[in-house]
Amino acid sequence: MRIAMMTNNYKPFIGGVPISIERLSEGLRAIGHEVVVFAPDYKGQEADENIVRYHSFIKGIVNGVSVPNSLDSKIEKEFREGNFDLIHVHHPMLIGRTALYLSRKYNVPLCFTYHTKYEQYLHYIKAPFLADLVPYYVNDYISQCDMVFAPTPSMRDYLSEIGSGTSLAVLPTGIGSESFEADGAEVESLRNELLGGKKYLFCTVARLAKEKNIDFLFRALAMRKNRQMDKSADMSDGSQDSDFRLAIVGEGPYRKELEKLAQKLNIREEIVFVGKVSNAQVKNYCKAADLFLFASRSETQGIVLLEAMAAATPVLAVNATGVRDVVINGRNGYMTYMSEEEYNSRLDSLLEQDMRYLKQGALETAGKYEMQEIAKSAAVYYNTAIQNHRQNPEKVRGIRRIIALADFGRLH
Repeated sequence: MRIAMMTNNYKPFIGGVPISIERLSEGLRAIGHEVVVFAPDYKGQEADENIVRYHSFIKGIVNGVSVPNSLDSKIEKEFREGNFDLIHVHHPMLIGRTALYLSRKYNVPLCFTYHTKYEQYLHYIKAPFLADLVPYYVNDYISQCDMVFAPTPSMRDYLSEIGSGTSLAVLPTGIGSESFEADGAEVESLRNELLGGKKYLFCTVARLAKEKNIDFLFRALAMRKNRQMDKSADMSDGSQDSDFRLAIVGEGPYRKELEKLAQKLNIREEIVFVGKVSNAQVKNYCKAADLFLFASRSETQGIVLLEAMAAATPVLAVNATGVRDVVINGRNGYMTYMSEEEYNSRLDSLLEQDMRYLKQGALETAGKYEMQEIAKSAAVYYNTAIQNHRQNPEKVRGIRRIIALADFGRLH
């Protein structure tokens, strides 16, 4: 089948949604389907015949993000000429409205993946008062789709709770076989470089943003260092030794605040801000670490957790939606509640035990998310969505249809 993937952001921008779309598209192509990604244009993008680049109002703002023009007439022109069997959109706003318009105008089934709990990102637009309205908007949008995907069972349950009557299915982000194949020499080099003479190397991969809760990790690690200082036999020389370093892979708007916090907590020497690295390199950083630390509570799946597990690195994370669908206590890592004391205590116990069983469990968990297997599931769901659409082609009626057409009359 021919599938139109539609998104508000894509490579070269690095983020969970672009990675998910790229992997799903590659997996679908590998099993014989045609996939074209409709994405905004960026500075420094590479040409790709499988990507339709539509106009961006602004390119290259914070961390390379583009502000897309989802009303660009090129979208409809390319879609009309592409003769697609199905639309799979990855955002309910902007391109999401365009996808809805195209679905109704050309009578093409519409699938949507709910990647993000949008209400947890409202601090960026200083509009926390919208938190109660977002679920209503999302519910209204997904009720107009033929099928909706959640990346985890807990997110499927959340969507069910907010009232959708649409078919819901779980479709995780897959991981490629290359994620299991770290470069041994590179891993050894990174470990030696990042350890800086310490005993343990921890790693986390995240966009440096407030909602990723990295400051929690800093407070927990500061507690560890303070306890080690208190146990020191001789503090007369002012020694402030510790036995660990944390490598933070990623970039973002919160970096300066995190650097200041690390300084304030007296762990600046223990924190290594690696910055942005290619997705192909992430596995090497994960493999080099003794543990993968994670504190985000805004994840719908936690792709980086699976990437760490594919590198056979156990995870210590804060219990949250998405995380609990991946981390199994005592099998591939552990979860704690939002308590620096509990997190630090679990970290201590993990480092004292033989982690070979956890490493094996991590690998086995990651193996269940291989990219082509996820793509096969997607193809089955797509066929179901096509059948659903044929059985109920006039799903959107009355005011919803009027709104959709009014919103996008300018696309004609």
